[in-house]
Amino acid sequence: MAHPIILYIPGLLPKPEHELHQDALMRCLLTGVGRLDADVASEIRDTPGAFDIVSWTYDFYLAHRDFALDSTSIDRVIEQESPSKDDIAEASSWKRSLTRWIYTLGDLMPFLIPHIASERMEVHLRDLRRYLRDTNGIASHTRRMLKVPLLAAANGGHPVLLLAHSMGSVIAYDSLWELSHTTRDRALVDLLVTMGSPLGQRYMQTRLKGANQTGHRRYPNNVRAWKNFAAVGDLTALDPYLADDFVEMLELGILESFVDEPVHTHFRLDGELNVHSEYGYLVNETTARTVVDWWRATERSGSA
Repeated sequence: MAHPIILYIPGLLPKPEHELHQDALMRCLLTGVGRLDADVASEIRDTPGAFDIVSWTYDFYLAHRDFALDSTSIDRVIEQESPSKDDIAEASSWKRSLTRWIYTLGDLMPFLIPHIASERMEVHLRDLRRYLRDTNGIASHTRRMLKVPLLAAANGGHPVLLLAHSMGSVIAYDSLWELSHTTRDRALVDLLVTMGSPLGQRYMQTRLKGANQTGHRRYPNNVRAWKNFAAVGDLTALDPYLADDFVEMLELGILESFVDEPVHTHFRLDGELNVHSEYGYLVNETTARTVVDWWRATERSGSA
């Protein structure tokens, strides 16, 4: 069996240049993995192509984020083994709970969004609409950037763990649906892991690929198992539990399993807790344990 591949697709907003971004993400992931299984961390590190990222945001924004803005915070989240009591208390604060309730109300009654949206939310909504409307073909291009490595992995016989953060989970879902239903190309994802995903929002669910279909045609049919992680206090993952929204995939036999799991993350930028950060999700023990278990399972399968 060809070696396993962990493929990562990030969310909205500009990201650092590809190599800097990939190195930082891999440092976070391997730090968490190494705390649980040093051998698996070494195998991922030493296997060319075992970890790759889909750098779609430059084509979307025509800009990179200055890595210097994040480097110190990345070092700190790596050094801190787990969330502190203060991190947990802040993530669970009544202010965040109130904001979540307000945002959930906006998701149920979209006409309220202009009245409750913060400046940051307005930026995200603008970018989201650009993707959903496929302005100048940008969404199609973005999905193609993910499909290429997925198909290459399939052709090479590599088992794939697809890590999708935030808006990356929407891109992953839409891309997998298209590969299932609109092309002859086949690509199987052994395990899909969504992190901080907006897929539980009604606004998003009505606009996903296949949303107007029924039965098998409604869903991607090329994912074996799905795990969803939502950080406590993550306002992008308004509905942190996705299994009830996609339970029909289990009932139809499309998925073998679907697991929702809440996590605590502890990334801070300039001292401010950002539970939605990709770096916090990747260094998290739950993410690391999932990667270790999956990697070991593929090794056992390959030697069987």
